[in-house]
Amino acid sequence: MIEYWHNPRCSKSRAGLALLEENGAQVEIRKYLEDTPSADEIRAVLTRLDIPAIDLMRTSEKLFKELGLTKNTAQDDLITAMAAHPILIERPLAIKGDNAAIGRPTESLLDLL
Repeated sequence: MIEYWHNPRCSKSRAGLALLEENGAQVEIRKYLEDTPSADEIRAVLTRLDIPAIDLMRTSEKLFKELGLTKNTAQDDLITAMAAHPILIERPLAIKGDNAAIGRPTESLLDLL
């Protein structure tokens, strides 16, 4: 089962979901803007992805700048911001077991199959 952090209003998120389903994946959809991940869940995803918090953030999001965040903001502060404002989390995101993938490009989601 793949947990899929999905924003149905996002074309990339819809495309990623379609790609997984077309390839026979069993997907559990989590509308992460409504069912906000905790800071601990975000930390766990970062561990699975083996990336720093800034690489999971939508830095072009207007809110990123409004909150005074930068690429040099402390890791814990970025995680706290994502937990408080899930719109800052890059999408789509898929998690399977100890692995995760950001669907940019969409085909990178296939690594979880």
